[in-house]
Amino acid sequence: MRLNNIWKYLVVILGAALIACGFNLFLVPHQLLSGGVSGLSMLVNYFTPVDLSILYFVFNVPILAAGWFMLGKRFIVLSILSVVATTWFIAIVPVNALASDSLLASVFGGVLVGVGAGISFRAGGSSGGFDIAGSIVTRYRDFPVGNVLVAMNGLVILAAGYMQNDWNLALASMVSIFVTGKVVDMIHVSHFKVTVYIITNETEAILAQLLERPRGVTKIKTEGAFSHEEKDMLMTVTTRYDLQELKRIIKQTDPKAFVNIVETVGVMGSFRRS
Repeated sequence: MRLNNIWKYLVVILGAALIACGFNLFLVPHQLLSGGVSGLSMLVNYFTPVDLSILYFVFNVPILAAGWFMLGKRFIVLSILSVVATTWFIAIVPVNALASDSLLASVFGGVLVGVGAGISFRAGGSSGGFDIAGSIVTRYRDFPVGNVLVAMNGLVILAAGYMQNDWNLALASMVSIFVTGKVVDMIHVSHFKVTVYIITNETEAILAQLLERPRGVTKIKTEGAFSHEEKDMLMTVTTRYDLQELKRIIKQTDPKAFVNIVETVGVMGSFRRS
């Protein structure tokens, strides 16, 4: 097993620990919700004797199964690890309120959950639940994943306010979900674009792999000003989230390729290759 993979697994486990601490140390003691599948799990837990860790795991199983086919095995394997680790941490971390004020609890709980989910995304997985649903949406529509999660979690908040008959808790939960979404976007940065210029002698080999991806590629003929040697330059626009995979392809195919990565302010036209 490569060191890079071990590092990803450790990051995902750390993210799971942060999520569980956000739940049991801030949100659950005040009967607040984190939104999404975890929020549904909390809501059911508040009204039934079923343990939160069991509910969290059971509700995530069908979504993980859907993600397996729509997002790919590499993404879902890390997501499964996150769900299993989070389930275990929820079971062992004691429910103990660190903040007496529900608003403070919602903010700091949201930050912990957001950091945990964000670093799981950066490692190449997710924290399960609506994060996977959000990833499916952003794969086909160019939206910040945190905003997608906030939109989907609104339904959970409405259910919480109705069932708990306490809209103060529902509104405090909304603050927590908003904070979580913003922290996820700060860490995940999947909707930030970069333009990659690749000057290579292995044009066809790199191009064959790039054309399997959903982003368009432009092939440009270039000439070295000093050597007058003709080469091909490939230009593509991608997200920061996909950039690591793109770097891996280039390094494996042509380690001597010259690569220039430029931050992209905006994109007009179709970002995805149809």
